[in-house]
Amino acid sequence: MELETMRKDQEREIQEGDGSTSDSLGLDEGDDITTESAAFVHSEPPQDDSGPPKVDSEHEVLHEKVKKQIIKEGHGQKPTKFSTCFIHYRAWVEKTLHKFEDTWQEQRPTELVLGKEKKQMTGLGIGVASMRSGERALLRVDWELGYGEDGNFSFPNVPPKADLLYEVELIGFDEVKEGKARSDMTVEERIGAADRRKAEGNNLFKEDKLEEAMQQYEMAIAYMGDDFMFQLFGKFRDMALAVKNPCHLNMAACFIKQKRYEEAIGQCTIVLTEEENNVKALFRRGKARAELGQTDAAREDFEKAKKIAPQDKAITRELRLISQHEKAVYQKQKELYKGIFGPRPEPKPKRLRWPLLVWQWLVSVFFYLFRFLKRKAE
Repeated sequence: MELETMRKDQEREIQEGDGSTSDSLGLDEGDDITTESAAFVHSEPPQDDSGPPKVDSEHEVLHEKVKKQIIKEGHGQKPTKFSTCFIHYRAWVEKTLHKFEDTWQEQRPTELVLGKEKKQMTGLGIGVASMRSGERALLRVDWELGYGEDGNFSFPNVPPKADLLYEVELIGFDEVKEGKARSDMTVEERIGAADRRKAEGNNLFKEDKLEEAMQQYEMAIAYMGDDFMFQLFGKFRDMALAVKNPCHLNMAACFIKQKRYEEAIGQCTIVLTEEENNVKALFRRGKARAELGQTDAAREDFEKAKKIAPQDKAITRELRLISQHEKAVYQKQKELYKGIFGPRPEPKPKRLRWPLLVWQWLVSVFFYLFRFLKRKAE
């Protein structure tokens, strides 16, 4: 009951906006997206992580070395050449089922510019070009269009001549008129494009269009992948983080509203690796952990947030709710154990054994008289 109250409080506070940590989502205004067209559907993680999914749909031959089976239908148009596609995928070596990449696990979508992809992703690019937004498919790629005759011995680790399996989902794509790849953009252009995505996501969030908002945040994050962030330092890194981290935090807020608490925790943890004292990240991770019943971890997050923002009433309230919840759980356990073992039995009064007492008294009197007469005779 207490945890459900916590969730409802958060939703009400977001709508009312009282300036506390729980409703301050870090939403920034921005300009509209400057692309000719865009299509998207928010990605959801695969349900089974034990291996490649089993698919019953028919094989579609895209290329003599690339075959596709549709797992989930998409919608809209297919991306054209030079479209910037945002995808999630998991990849296995087909022979051994060794998984060597998983962007869902990393919670970071990958950007793929059709016609400009890396050589080892040629087969993947052919598959993505055949997909519609929101579509998920299983691709079989022969080694010639994968990592080739030599394979790859760093990261990812792929053996020579390895045929590949991809479970891939097309989150969405941009068709920019100039066909300019993200890798050809300057730092300022990439950060600016991500910021516009973030602003669009914020507008959608305010309209309670969570799926559309999350798609915009996810695509903004894709503009600033690890390869890009590793190149930045100083003011440029600060500028990038000022856009990237709010996107992760807003993703977490959306996940909490959708009761996808594990994913919310993951988004907040990404932010905390960069800013260990980020109050919003600590607060939202604490909320998600509390909803999952991880009260010790939730309290730890809230207490750390309170040290940083001691006047924040929302944090104080969440700590109080955790205490109330634990007290209620204790009372329930106490009642449960009481019902199992029952009340402690009352001690039964001992019955007096009068004949025995009388006999003992007579013996003691006889013994006393015997000693008295003996002493008198002496």
